[in-house]
Amino acid sequence: AIDNDAGVALDPESWILTPPELPSEPGPKVLIYSTHTTESYTKNGENYTETAAYRTLSSGFNMLSLGARLQERLETLGIEVLRDETLHDYPSYNSAYVSSRKSVQAYLEEYPSLALVLDLHRDAASGKQQLRPLAETASGTAARLMLVVGTNVSRPSHENWQDNLALGLKLHLLLERAVPGIMRPLDLRRERFNQDLCPGALLVEVGAAGNTHAEALAAARILG
Repeated sequence: AIDNDAGVALDPESWILTPPELPSEPGPKVLIYSTHTTESYTKNGENYTETAAYRTLSSGFNMLSLGARLQERLETLGIEVLRDETLHDYPSYNSAYVSSRKSVQAYLEEYPSLALVLDLHRDAASGKQQLRPLAETASGTAARLMLVVGTNVSRPSHENWQDNLALGLKLHLLLERAVPGIMRPLDLRRERFNQDLCPGALLVEVGAAGNTHAEALAAARILG
């Protein structure tokens, strides 16, 4: 399922079947980072300080904790991972994408072996009632996942967006096959979200502000 908020022409069946062109250089294969690093979830008995509603500098409860769980799972599978722990959205939230872009560019320059660049976020509602997307899995309840893919509608220079989408469609399909109900519709957007930096860049929404931290951690493990 695709929410085509960008209004672009799509050929998902062909893109799913197109083999990805992955780097062959030896070295780390996955980079994990979070543009909105301080995003957090609904408290469920945890004791930590919030800088604002659903935001914290505590690395045990913000997006850094999900990156750590994802890294742990991938390394268990024998995949070499890099994880950026920079607080890109603090103290300046508005400069977050500028900050994370610089970091990703530096990693890509130093490690040409990187095939997958994952920007972990959590979704949020604009009103008072926060979203809590849930999936029932064999291991219990988990937050649902959503892939966000940018296009060249806002930035024509983002020429490789279809490569990102092709990869996103494959990942979406494999996750949904593995754990039915874990995926929300893939969100295709006008913005580029720094995904123009490489063909293996994806933004992953791990649940939403209404989810608990435990539900988000369960989803991060499934993603891995």
